[in-house]
Amino acid sequence: MSDSADVQSPLWTRNFTLYFTARIASMLGDAMLPVALSVAMLTLGYGVSAVGFALGAWMAAFAVFVVFGGVLADRFHPRPVMIAADAVRFLLISSLAWYVAAGRPPLWFIVTATALGGLATAMFQPGVNGLVPQVAADAQKANAVLRVGQGVSTMAGPAGAGLLVAAAAPAWAFAATAATFAAGGLSLLALRLPPFTADRTTSTWENLRTGWHEFRSRSWLWSVILIWWVLGVFVWGPLIPLGAASVTGAHGTAAFGYAEAAFGAGCAAGGLLAIRVRPARPLLGGAVAMFLFPLMPLTAALVPALPLLLLGYAVSGVGWAFWGVQWATTVQTQIPGDRLNRVSAYEIAGSILAVPLGQMIAGPASSLVGVHELLLAAAVISAGCAAALIAVTPVRRLRRAPARRLTPTAATPEPGAGMMLGPAAPAAAHGGPHDRT
Repeated sequence: MSDSADVQSPLWTRNFTLYFTARIASMLGDAMLPVALSVAMLTLGYGVSAVGFALGAWMAAFAVFVVFGGVLADRFHPRPVMIAADAVRFLLISSLAWYVAAGRPPLWFIVTATALGGLATAMFQPGVNGLVPQVAADAQKANAVLRVGQGVSTMAGPAGAGLLVAAAAPAWAFAATAATFAAGGLSLLALRLPPFTADRTTSTWENLRTGWHEFRSRSWLWSVILIWWVLGVFVWGPLIPLGAASVTGAHGTAAFGYAEAAFGAGCAAGGLLAIRVRPARPLLGGAVAMFLFPLMPLTAALVPALPLLLLGYAVSGVGWAFWGVQWATTVQTQIPGDRLNRVSAYEIAGSILAVPLGQMIAGPASSLVGVHELLLAAAVISAGCAAALIAVTPVRRLRRAPARRLTPTAATPEPGAGMMLGPAAPAAAHGGPHDRT
């Protein structure tokens, strides 16, 4: 059933359109980068371990610094912090494109560039949750529309990156990725937002303590993050480097991009479904949908004929996106708006902190156990994580918060007025409870 905000507040205002454009551009870059990096490094002669180290450097820097990104967003407003982060990512990925075009860059350069990119993304990501309540009123509809957009980005980004690497050169894939961050920053720059007043007398340490108190006081929140630790180490961490090695080995360099594109198509379908389906217990509904997600590591392990591989990735995306909408809406509507950026930072950091460990051990573990065997284990573990979400009472019983009307002139959003962010997903919160970037 639709909330009253659906009728009273049009979604496609100028600000939301600009924000949507900025998020699509950023999510497109987030979707292109792992595929471009993985396939390019494999093409240049680096192994699975090197790919894992590069991706792990990005995620480790992100996980360490994201809580400080939340503090900066609350103190200075999310938009300027996000614009600066997009500018840094544009420069870093452009430099990587130049170096790859000039020759084979050393591993230290790739790892350093990805680590700095992860730091910039840590400054960007918390503001996503804090900024969006100022541009949209209906949390579920806005989250679902963004999830559809993310699905399209996930569909177009990896396929484009894979094609650019296979048909042109790795440098072109990085150059296109850099352009998406430039487009996102320019769209954010064009937003017209109400004045922002923040209390800057409180120390950074006190801000961090306040965010931590809000985070740990909600058992449904930290319970999901604990489950995501298991998912991060054993599923999300190894999934990209192992999936890239498995799929490209069986079907060629462009196939991994196609598989990720199929996942994106499934995410778009899951987002469309979430526009209409609004469970009274959103996390329970999302957990049920998460039982579709294990099809992704399962098909990556079995590498069937390409149509079946793409189908498995697509169906997995439906479940992942539906969960993501329910999670993002719950976080936005259950946490006070003036502390949302800091709580989001802890939520993002906690959800993806284990991912770098999984990425870094993927190569050595695959040498001992085998790529396909690890992917089969990831499928079983991800099904177990979906069951754990249902088994945890605070997660299962949490009810939907009532919708509230967004006040156009409010500088600080009220709880219930907002909508979403990655993970990645990291966005950047690649593999977080709410996103995959």
